[in-house]
Amino acid sequence: MTEEIDWKFVPGELDDFLSDKGHNAMLGLCYHAHTPDWVELTMPWQERLVSDRLTGAFASGPVMALMDTAAGVAIYPKRGGYLPQVTLDLRIDYLRPTERGAGLICRGECYKLTPTIGFVRGIAYEKSPGDPACHVTATFMLL
Repeated sequence: MTEEIDWKFVPGELDDFLSDKGHNAMLGLCYHAHTPDWVELTMPWQERLVSDRLTGAFASGPVMALMDTAAGVAIYPKRGGYLPQVTLDLRIDYLRPTERGAGLICRGECYKLTPTIGFVRGIAYEKSPGDPACHVTATFMLL
């Protein structure tokens, strides 16, 4: 774990990283909001990411990718930088189907850091954090 440094979480830097390449870019993940306690990423609704054409709900793969990425990003402000880490465990509980045409926002909160592990919890929602579609818990090995 790093010591306190003069590092500031800059959303534009995060968006540059997310939009550069790989599955984050393909899914359209981008920064949405943050406080000192949490970070939110968003994924726009796209027909190609739907699992059920009738309901328009997102497939589980893109939802899992969004939630894994948002949970990992939530650790950066607590660690004081864009430092390497690896997902150890990720659990997602689907509370309800996502809404057709609505982008999904995932809020990750890093609630505990040890010298080697970061613990994160979070939710995904379309309009209000009070009505989540999914819940996530995750642990990350800090490198």
